[in-house]
Amino acid sequence: MSTTPQTVAVLVGSLRAGSTNRKLAEQLRDSAPEGVVVDIVEGLDAVPFYNEDVDGETAPAAAQALRERVARADKVLAVTPEYNGTMPAVLNNAIDWLSRPYGQGAIAGKPFGVVGTTPTPYGGKWSHADTQRSAKIAGAVVVEDVVVSQPGVEVDVLTDPEVQAKFRSALTQLVEYTPETVAA
Repeated sequence: MSTTPQTVAVLVGSLRAGSTNRKLAEQLRDSAPEGVVVDIVEGLDAVPFYNEDVDGETAPAAAQALRERVARADKVLAVTPEYNGTMPAVLNNAIDWLSRPYGQGAIAGKPFGVVGTTPTPYGGKWSHADTQRSAKIAGAVVVEDVVVSQPGVEVDVLTDPEVQAKFRSALTQLVEYTPETVAA
């Protein structure tokens, strides 16, 4: 019996090439469970700030590409740092585009999780909470147990086996999530 692979669209909240969160997303992609495609959505830096005046059938090509990519995915995972106590603007903007048209956007009804790290004792918890709230309002099904806010102060998050296990576990939980898993 053959099954179609599950696709997880990953929105990285950092544009910096050497970003620890980007490297974390790449590690998750490279170690994804069998039957899972982790698709890091590129080009968030090319998506203009959301403006209803330019949205619609003639939305900018970068915004249309973002919507199409996420619409094809089964689940969505944000991998993000924290900027000034909240989510980075690039991630917020992506969620804004994905939320339109309201109630029917590409993110509507999709299971959504958020993980990431910051070089602080808080690990990005405020950013992650803001990301969850925004995604939920945008129509995503936020999976409450799929959140990892990993401090990067006293540990190398890219090599520590326990930290790596937490991130892989979050991805696995997101992949295995169904509405029935909540009721069980």
